[in-house]
Amino acid sequence: MLEQVDLTQKLDREEYKSLISDMRLKLGELQRQAKNQKIPVIVVFEGWDAAGKGTLINQLMQALDPRGYNVFPTNPPVEEEQLRPFLWRFWCRTPEQTRIAILDRSWYGRVLVERVDKVVPKKQWSTAYEEIKAFERQLADAGNVIVKFFLHITKKEQKKRFEKIESDPALRWKVTKTDWRHHRQYEKYLAAVEDMLAKTDTSYGPWTIVEAHDRRFATVKIFRTMIQSIEEAISRLQTTNKSRKEKGNAIVKKPETSTSVLDKVDLSLTLTKEQYTEKIKKRQQRIREVEHEIYRKRVPVIILYEGWDAAGKGGNIRRLTEEMDPRGFEVVPVAAPNDVELAHHYLWRFWKAIPKAGHITIFDRSWYGRVMVERVEGFCSQDEWKRAYQEINEMESQFANYGVVLVKFWLQIDQATQLARFEERQEVTYKQWKITDEDWRNREKWDRYKEAVDEMLFRTSTSYAPWTIIESNCKYYARVKTIETVIKAVESRL
Repeated sequence: MLEQVDLTQKLDREEYKSLISDMRLKLGELQRQAKNQKIPVIVVFEGWDAAGKGTLINQLMQALDPRGYNVFPTNPPVEEEQLRPFLWRFWCRTPEQTRIAILDRSWYGRVLVERVDKVVPKKQWSTAYEEIKAFERQLADAGNVIVKFFLHITKKEQKKRFEKIESDPALRWKVTKTDWRHHRQYEKYLAAVEDMLAKTDTSYGPWTIVEAHDRRFATVKIFRTMIQSIEEAISRLQTTNKSRKEKGNAIVKKPETSTSVLDKVDLSLTLTKEQYTEKIKKRQQRIREVEHEIYRKRVPVIILYEGWDAAGKGGNIRRLTEEMDPRGFEVVPVAAPNDVELAHHYLWRFWKAIPKAGHITIFDRSWYGRVMVERVEGFCSQDEWKRAYQEINEMESQFANYGVVLVKFWLQIDQATQLARFEERQEVTYKQWKITDEDWRNREKWDRYKEAVDEMLFRTSTSYAPWTIIESNCKYYARVKTIETVIKAVESRL
């Protein structure tokens, strides 16, 4: 691809001035329109050292309202970032609606610097292509505009610029030994860049190659691309606005040969109080030992709980963590998203909460709300919850690729048990806070929720993140089974 690029292209000063003034005004106007339409924009700058990324980002910033963008320089990951999947830090930087995020280098470091310099093994950087494409597609599907620039210069031009910078005493610090080493590796990097462009140039995240020998030409091309990308996004939004607002409650039917997984659950399984007391004490002692082992071996663990209202999630989590070291785990209760969370991709708040290596995060409800509550209650469109199955599977696959132990529980009870527990909560003073009008409303939609749960289990139980259904009519049995399942999963990983 790069050998076809004409690096001799130039703009003279007068032509540049006549173009750039109008372009700056136009881009500023489009920034305001994108803000009003709640369209987030992500701009990625990649390119050779000394290709002019800093200068060109500065040119772009001059046309924008500084209250509406953030610039993120991407340096080698610090320890906190190394202890999580490599896309974690970039998920945390994705912009909320109305804002622009500009990245000086990006997630493509995994398939460029980290590949060529052998910072990570081949398995990791080769897997990263699919993870990156999934990441960008998910953001684009949620309305993000993704603009990716690669600033191209020749090896000869790079050397010339390095030497010029070094000749200035005030600037020579900018050229390091690493820069010169990368210069000597130009051909290796060229092969990696070509591979990156070929594998990640997509309709939702296309690459724009910027001929960067001439700064004026490069600036105009960047502005022109930005203007075109935002204009197209605004046009798309206007033509699809009606369908995006549509709230869908329809059920996607599973294959005709499939039957309800939930109907097959044996809810008669029980333990006596004596059996429970004996078993739970031993399991709690073992889970504490396991917690220390995963810390020493830096294994991250995610445990998520889903289930019917009154299925016993809270009590179950309490028994799981009762004897654990509180410094090694965190429980994340998931409620309806707040305004900040609603302004981001729905997975953003969950990416931010994933544990670092050696720690445990327990989600009391999770990202599966998108295909249950949000689906049934019409809080998202049909298109959104339908594509969420793939998005969730991709996210969990990325967790697994990093080495996360992911344990997913569905706590199953029958309607009679739920009713008995609801009534108990109403009658017992210290339990009354647990029962709300919403719980009763959700109960009336039991059949619709059941269909949604069945499909969720059907579409998102994978080899790397299987669901475990917990028979929860008997709380004693449920508590022992969950803690045993966690122990088994972690011991298998260890």
